[in-house]
Amino acid sequence: MDDSASGDLGASVAVLVGVWLAALVTPGPDFLATVNAALTGSRRAGVLVGVGVGIGMAVWATASLLGLGLLLRTSELLYGAVRLAGAAYLVYLGARLLWSARRRHDEADLGAAPLSDRGALGHGLLTNLSNPKAAALFGSLFAALTPPEAPLWFDVSLVCFMAGSAIAWYVAVACVMASGPVARAYRSAARAIAALTGALFVGLGVRLAADR
Repeated sequence: MDDSASGDLGASVAVLVGVWLAALVTPGPDFLATVNAALTGSRRAGVLVGVGVGIGMAVWATASLLGLGLLLRTSELLYGAVRLAGAAYLVYLGARLLWSARRRHDEADLGAAPLSDRGALGHGLLTNLSNPKAAALFGSLFAALTPPEAPLWFDVSLVCFMAGSAIAWYVAVACVMASGPVARAYRSAARAIAALTGALFVGLGVRLAADR
């Protein structure tokens, strides 16, 4: 790779990393799932949900590099099927939280049943994979900012960076949310937080289902 190509690749990386980090820290379903697990479960549960989210992002990024992002953008039927399945999962999560907030008066019973390690990991993975917009994001970033002549090591490094930064971010979120001061504040408003989180999940699911 000549100096000009290397410079173009470096510029593309700088822009891609900036856009990616901005998108990563923007709250969405992944953030809500991590926060809810850390508050209603434990720091460990929140961390494992965050790790699951990072694995999901690695799956979407790899699939987009292989062409799935383009396929989802061009196949209305496939995109619609993935979108509706993801919307149904988000609405289901929100409905469970709303039901628990309405039914329970004991703060210890609020939220879903405590997640096992495997359940927390799977919950984070499914929450991330339920949103086909992730594929659209990765596909757009790669199509616009990754030079077609980029070597394989570059693509592999890019996926590893995206997954690693996502895991680092959501693990940090889980640790902060499970800290003593935040946990104490949560206990004083557990039902309201469960209801708000549930409503946000339902709203995100409805919005995803209505999106075209």
